[in-house]
Amino acid sequence: MTSKRILLIVGGGIAAYKSLELIRLLTGAGHAVTPVLTSAAQHFVTPLSVAALAREKVHTELFDLTAEAEMGHIELSRSADLIVTAPATADLMAKMATGRADDLASTLLLATDTPVLIAPAMNVRMWDHPATQRNLETLRGDGIAVVGPNSGDMACGEYGPGRMAEPAEILAAVTAHFTDGPLTGRHVLVTSGPTHEPIDPVRYIANRSSGAQGTAIAEALSKLGADVSFVTGPATAPRPRGPRITEVETAREMLTAVEAALPADAAIFCAAVADWHVVNAGPSKMKKEAGGLPALDFAENPDILATIARRNENRPRLVVGFAAETDDVVAHATAKRARKGCDWIVANDVSPETGIMGGGHNAVTLITEDGAEDWPRLTKVETARRLAQRIAEALA
Repeated sequence: MTSKRILLIVGGGIAAYKSLELIRLLTGAGHAVTPVLTSAAQHFVTPLSVAALAREKVHTELFDLTAEAEMGHIELSRSADLIVTAPATADLMAKMATGRADDLASTLLLATDTPVLIAPAMNVRMWDHPATQRNLETLRGDGIAVVGPNSGDMACGEYGPGRMAEPAEILAAVTAHFTDGPLTGRHVLVTSGPTHEPIDPVRYIANRSSGAQGTAIAEALSKLGADVSFVTGPATAPRPRGPRITEVETAREMLTAVEAALPADAAIFCAAVADWHVVNAGPSKMKKEAGGLPALDFAENPDILATIARRNENRPRLVVGFAAETDDVVAHATAKRARKGCDWIVANDVSPETGIMGGGHNAVTLITEDGAEDWPRLTKVETARRLAQRIAEALA
């Protein structure tokens, strides 16, 4: 692996002393380390000791006038190949999850589009607190990689999860980040979000899909090395970091974008595409008139999944559809797989009481030619990771 530039942010916890060993391992592996110490971290390790090991200037203050004349904090945040935060304290994680930027470290983390890896470290009760777990889920959903924490004795005398991962484990995570994944060299197409079918210039037909599952799938595939083309309708979820993104509005626009993205090794059709569009959509806003409701004429939208699954040319080797159902989920999804001609169907129950449509979790059944496989209720990020790994195995 070639040398990489690592921006190392050291948070203020007793585990900060491990950052010295981490710097030694990173530089020993040939990486250049630019250190940033929070004000609290300087109570545990000194800038002098960190600078001596990193052989680079240690950054501590946001308002360094010389650097700020050239927007130094922006340059720092974007010149690295990877940002590592170790230890990532509960406070730093909370700042990252809520977008606070009140010091150099949190500003760097907010101003960057560079991948971020965190190594959490804190008291076991702080780690188990619902607020920290909510922040952790938010960070994972934002594409932040996490290593640790481990379980063990705490400096406070308690025992449990919260010990920072050992420096060797963090180095291994850094190495894995830069190592080719099982999908390196593969092109994967992912569709996501709803489509909006206009009624007039201000109204449209849509559904409740947030696009969160599609974003999570695209990012999980990217992390395994795939070259991802991401075609999305007007989703409310953040767009994935890494893939090429094409924004569309209607089902017909989505089909055009999908066909333009082919060929692909796999295509994952996660978008909740509207079944119909309004033929007589008005060029100006329809007015509420006395004497009745406006008549809307509907026509079927193109079936994007079936169109691609039944192609004779440029058909992806693996075509995966999604089936959002409210009753008889497995039966309807199994029939859909046969009807559409796709290889797999990922089925889920989107009844209102499940909270899945637009929520942060999913409970799916993977349907293949071998049958139905129920997965436990997981976050959408974990569901995406599991699906991405299965795709990698299928394309191996």
